Amino acid sequence: MEYRSEFSEFGNVTYLDVAAQGPLPRASAQALRRAVEWKEQPQKMPPDIYFGLPDRVRALIARIIGGKPAEVAITTGATTGLAAIACGIDWKPEDEVLVAEKEFPAHFTVFAPLAERGWFRLRTVRPRGRFLSAEDFLAEIGPKTRLVTTSLVRFHDGTRIDAKPLAEACHAAGAWLALDASQCAGAMPIEVRELGADFVTSAGYKWLLSPYGTGFFWAREERIVEMRPAPFYWTALPGAHVFNSLDLAPYRPEAGARRWDTPETASLNLVAMEASLEFLVRTGVGTVWRHNRELIRQIIERMPRDRAVLASPTEEDRRGPYVCLAARSPEKTRELHEKLRAEEVIVSLRENALRIAPHLFTTAGDIDRLASVLTT
Repeated sequence: MEYRSEFSEFGNVTYLDVAAQGPLPRASAQALRRAVEWKEQPQKMPPDIYFGLPDRVRALIARIIGGKPAEVAITTGATTGLAAIACGIDWKPEDEVLVAEKEFPAHFTVFAPLAERGWFRLRTVRPRGRFLSAEDFLAEIGPKTRLVTTSLVRFHDGTRIDAKPLAEACHAAGAWLALDASQCAGAMPIEVRELGADFVTSAGYKWLLSPYGTGFFWAREERIVEMRPAPFYWTALPGAHVFNSLDLAPYRPEAGARRWDTPETASLNLVAMEASLEFLVRTGVGTVWRHNRELIRQIIERMPRDRAVLASPTEEDRRGPYVCLAARSPEKTRELHEKLRAEEVIVSLRENALRIAPHLFTTAGDIDRLASVLTT
């Protein structure tokens, strides 16, 4: 099936940078324009938006990741979920949090300041091979480990972490596992229960094809009840729909993850996010995954091996929905990145590698153009 018509035209640009910024589908852009009209003329706003919209988005996210709607909070990005974890665990000073070297900065900016205050110890796990693996964490998990926080797919090289054995090792040690799915949610089939994770957090503006300021936080229902009390969004109060006559004593949220919803959840952004999630459900995340895997195979096959090397794992089952290549030196890689941009082939430069991230709108002609620039 042809999906390019579902997106706006890119003109003469070959866009291969979804890992940095996913484009809105046409339907999502149209939904956003309608939402702007509602703010221009509020009398036209549907009456169910404030409470109904977040719950519809919650249900769509749950469907995409294999969780329950009650386990999903609507957030502004991955950091919100990490912060909820950091503030929700009853830490002891001897507890340890494990985070990998070269992890996405949000993991450090959330946990490092609290470690500096003595809440727990933050330990950095270094890959023993070229790419990080679950085994690297397994070698470091001990009796003091309380949390392992890691990207499910690494942002700079596309490495996919085998989460299930990592989760099993965490639980055997009495620890919890938090996964950042920003670089795969919406592009790779995910069943959070099968992964074994305790928490999954994600930004929405990449593979979920949603605006900036969107995201989700999934918490296993068994873990939610173990989190310590904390400030929560008032719409999590029982009976919040009739807020003009709420019984405010006691101040206890309903069961579930909605307590971590970002205040004023039903924003303009969420109107577009709903349309994007509906698009992904309609087309199928598996469709995106299969399409990208085939394109990645072609990219690797056509890579000019006399001047470039694979900067992602060779094994297909160790990669996420994109691939990274590098020239023979960091300087040559930067030159190649500049050359691609000059030819309007858009990829990211990450950790001295070219990160190439296609999507359903990417065609064989796009790969031809990429290969032509790489080889000339």
